[in-house]
Amino acid sequence: MTKSNFSRRGVLKTGAIAGAGLALPTYLRADSHAGFTNAPGDSEVVLGFNVPQTGPYADEGADELRAYELAVEHLNGGGDGGMLSTFSSQVLDGTGILGREVKYVTGDTQTKSDAARASARSMIEKDGAIMITGGSSSGVAVAVQALCQEAGVIFMAGLTHSNDTTGKDKRANGFRHFFNSYMTGAALAPVLAANYGNDRKAYHLTADYNWGYTTEEAIRSSTEAIGWETVNAVKTPLTQTDFSSYIAPVLNSGADVLVLNHYGGNMVNSLTNAVQFGLREAQANGQNFEIVVPLYSRLMARGAGANVKGIFGSTNWHWSLQDEGSKAFVQSFGTKYGFPPSQAAHTTYVQTLLYADAVTRAGSFNPCAVAEALEDYEFDGLGNGKTLYRGDDHQCFKDVLVVKGKENPENEFDLLEIVEVTPADQVTYDPNHPQFQGGALGTCNPGA
Repeated sequence: MTKSNFSRRGVLKTGAIAGAGLALPTYLRADSHAGFTNAPGDSEVVLGFNVPQTGPYADEGADELRAYELAVEHLNGGGDGGMLSTFSSQVLDGTGILGREVKYVTGDTQTKSDAARASARSMIEKDGAIMITGGSSSGVAVAVQALCQEAGVIFMAGLTHSNDTTGKDKRANGFRHFFNSYMTGAALAPVLAANYGNDRKAYHLTADYNWGYTTEEAIRSSTEAIGWETVNAVKTPLTQTDFSSYIAPVLNSGADVLVLNHYGGNMVNSLTNAVQFGLREAQANGQNFEIVVPLYSRLMARGAGANVKGIFGSTNWHWSLQDEGSKAFVQSFGTKYGFPPSQAAHTTYVQTLLYADAVTRAGSFNPCAVAEALEDYEFDGLGNGKTLYRGDDHQCFKDVLVVKGKENPENEFDLLEIVEVTPADQVTYDPNHPQFQGGALGTCNPGA
């Protein structure tokens, strides 16, 4: 591993990572670090921002990193303060976190679990990061969350939608603000029934990793409950760029709906191929053929262009929301970068503030004190309305947005319109729901 040095901006630049199987270091000894991993000194605290800077989710990663930098600026008293002024807690005052200046290190997950773990490990071991956050892949999130549990640091998940993150792979040191596959299914199915009817036959193309699996399961379960039939489900490699061979069989399958359980560049490419094959103009079973994209983002919509028009999906947040928190964040982000933020940017900005807030309310950086402050915490003013961080599984519960591609967008950012704000109680489930069984939260690990 290469050593890291602070630049003039206070950013630690992490070099290339070599090898993922390193032993946990001696910093875990309580006698030298006040009983928990990487206890900060009196002047600064280091956070680790681990995002996909390369790979199929690199666009989301770039926007996450922008939001992290903005959050650090606001925590340290720079800029206009963003959502610090709208956050219901009101304990963050722009003096860092517990009086320490916030600094950060960055890493590239490459949208690969091994690379993400190696990058996170370097930030913890070499750079002294006390909290790791980021990722735009649920496979990455699950892997890094497990590492943080072992190392004794808090993991504030970035963009991760799989049920597994707060389901079978949940960890006491991990917390997720982003919604999940079950919530997408619960919000989307009633809208699909209202627009397309109850007599439909669906064909699923599914990214071959845990996010794809749980999203397919959630959409199948919710649509079959309204009367739809699933005629086929085919797994596709995460590295796939040309989906022509997967699209070709769809029109002869008896299906009249194609569900693309794809995200990022995968969704852009598969939707483009589906349109090229004429699915948008096709008829099947006496009905117009339809396409559904369960998880949307503005960045994906921009990549797919006109192909998204009229296509339904769900999203965690959208820059057009008019609550005070969303407006403040859009203003801050737009002023700094010249364009509106994505849902990836929003959730990572919020997670950074929530971590800082929990430390401040707890009066301690000890991860177990932070975890206790986050569990069953209710808050508002961060862009999703009233939100609960449930203690049972460390999942946030809030309203879910159903969106569709705009028919007549006014500009390159005006690509999605909100068609339904699904209330939180409609997407809330029992912690022991079948789609979330198989794992135990366990106990917090402070690393001592």
